[in-house]
Amino acid sequence: MSDQPALPLLEEPAADAPQVVAPALEYDPVLFGKDPTPYIVAVEPIDSRIRLFIREGGQLRTVEEPFRPWLLSDMRMAMDGVHWQELKGELEGRRMLKYLAVCDGREVFEELRRALREAHREIIAYGSFARQYLMQSGKTLFKGMTFADLHHVQLDIETSTLTPDQQGAQILMIALSDTRGYEAVLDGDEKQILEQLVERIQALDPDVIEGHNLFGFDLPYLAARAQALGVPLRLGRDGSELRFGSPRQCIIGANSRTFTPAFVHGRHLMDTYLSVQRFDIGRGELEGYGLKEVAQQLGIAAPDRIYLEREQIPDLWRTDPETVRRYCLQDVHETRRLADLTLPTEFYQCQMLPDTLQNLATIGTGEKANLMFLRAYLAEGHAIPAPQEAREYPGGYTEVRQVGLIPRIVKADVESLYPSVMLRYGIKPRADHLNVFLPTLGRLRHLRLDAKARAKQTQGAESAYWDGLQNSFKILVNSYYGYLGSPFHFNDYDAAEQVTLTGQELVKQIAAEIERLGGLVVEIDTDGVYFQPPPEVQTEADEIAFVERVGAVLPEGIRLAYDGRYKAMLSLKTKNYVLQGYDGKLTFKGASLRSRADEKFGREFLNSAIQWLLNGEPERVVAEYRRLARAILNGEVDIEQLCRRERVTQKSKQDTHPLYPLARRFQIGDYIMVYRKRDGSLGLLEEYAGDEDREHYVEKLYKFAARLEPLFPDFDAQFPKPQAIIQAEKQPGLFD
Repeated sequence: MSDQPALPLLEEPAADAPQVVAPALEYDPVLFGKDPTPYIVAVEPIDSRIRLFIREGGQLRTVEEPFRPWLLSDMRMAMDGVHWQELKGELEGRRMLKYLAVCDGREVFEELRRALREAHREIIAYGSFARQYLMQSGKTLFKGMTFADLHHVQLDIETSTLTPDQQGAQILMIALSDTRGYEAVLDGDEKQILEQLVERIQALDPDVIEGHNLFGFDLPYLAARAQALGVPLRLGRDGSELRFGSPRQCIIGANSRTFTPAFVHGRHLMDTYLSVQRFDIGRGELEGYGLKEVAQQLGIAAPDRIYLEREQIPDLWRTDPETVRRYCLQDVHETRRLADLTLPTEFYQCQMLPDTLQNLATIGTGEKANLMFLRAYLAEGHAIPAPQEAREYPGGYTEVRQVGLIPRIVKADVESLYPSVMLRYGIKPRADHLNVFLPTLGRLRHLRLDAKARAKQTQGAESAYWDGLQNSFKILVNSYYGYLGSPFHFNDYDAAEQVTLTGQELVKQIAAEIERLGGLVVEIDTDGVYFQPPPEVQTEADEIAFVERVGAVLPEGIRLAYDGRYKAMLSLKTKNYVLQGYDGKLTFKGASLRSRADEKFGREFLNSAIQWLLNGEPERVVAEYRRLARAILNGEVDIEQLCRRERVTQKSKQDTHPLYPLARRFQIGDYIMVYRKRDGSLGLLEEYAGDEDREHYVEKLYKFAARLEPLFPDFDAQFPKPQAIIQAEKQPGLFD
């Protein structure tokens, strides 16, 4: 077993740890909860009590308070151990949840919730007692703390197999590091490794345990091997074992990903594999979410990073264990850097919202706003409206007015268009009788702008604090519009429609003013306009002044901002374009021009085509299309270029799915490289037998080229269809 460094004193942070005192913000009980108790790092239910973990000055103490679970319903139901209270408030034409039930323990709560659901009643009944307690008490976690104050431990395991039920399954080593300077690799006898893990976690006593694919791989593997070897994984602050919940959804923008959460008493478990996907919403810069590729793309990989294939590790562990140890430690180092980048937003939201850090890192922004509104109404003893039934309403205005290559592009957009519209025109949910919606929106926007300014005025850890804070405010601000048109308790589809229609008129007004002043509008997209300024507007200062002149036509409270300049724009269709910066950097928008689902040969063809089009060389695109089509038909393109990456999902495990014959050999969540065979079935890259369907890939190439059709007026003449190319191979010279 390798020598392990001594554990640092837990009450003393590492010498180089940033020390920032969280500045006091103007306290607002609606935003932050009515109870200002600071330094709570976790809450856990204990029978009929709630245990609070409070850490101040490096010392952890616990406090217990009485707690009885509760729920809201639109009707009373008589049941032993249930105490009902009627809340105030009515709303014509809308069902109200006006009956608060306080229950004598978990069993009574579960029985009442089940009975009300079977009666098809409208209820609010959170299964998380931590959320219930925070909602009821007005407390939140981490008040008075900065993200740097949180004690994190990072964990990564190396194993002999992909799954713990395979023959020869074994944990080879576990790497640990923390934010106080501790790091170690636990190796040797597998049972001893697991026992040491429990010992180290208890000694380090972290608030948070982080890992990349922690829920999908590390924790399930650890639990299975611990059970097989008879080692209790007592990772909880009370000595309790790791436990798993039911599968649920992690909300990632408009999509979601299924995962099975795990829980450790008194600590938060954070999976950076999920958090980096949420971090990439709106950016769309990452082509994959594996730890190594994410670290490379985000620029947080170490210069001396070791890269190993999973299948190499068992053999290399026997021949060169030191290399594997370094590789494993580098995994936890990258996990820590990734956590520092992706988790501050949820940490600072946790200071406002009645929920745990672990849960806030997986729920959607609309649900977060809903928690804040419900807490405010319950604090006033006010009933909660049932959600309105969904209906269609108009969305944002989008239009492409110019297609092709357009030089000298400026972007102008309305700062926080929808929040600004709601505040300027007083648009709010009709059900908001306590007037919570607009005042909190205004305060959040003010706090965000102040924190954003402070982030620019400061440096280092202090700047990081303000930046994390402003981003947490920004996400909540931007959630208010989506909340109106989603299935939440204070939703209002009429209000959502009024916001979008007003936004449409404003952005059309901006476009009309640009054209009146001599500019050329290229694309309008919801809250912004890409345009070519008039010939006399040449410098960046000229452009900024021009945008200010355009914005002068807007109503008070609606501000048009200068959002960048570009050397050229390749406009294809609505929300599909490429911007070329004056530094040569390319920014892609839309799946037509770049998609992670595309085969490598298609991505490379489109990338080259875009560069040639930006350089004014469309003929090279045509030549490359014809060359590549022939190369595919003649078997001159490597199979790695023709493969695509597929993720094994629950759907692909169904026998009607085309991926099923391959997917059944892998675990849900695994990525596999597949290609199409001549018989139409899919094959694994590692089992390639020279049997690719070449004509299929020529058809795919044509589809890639067809994405560029709006840029070629004579597309059909320049890009022969697949069957014509196939026939031409039988008649050499047809297209020469």
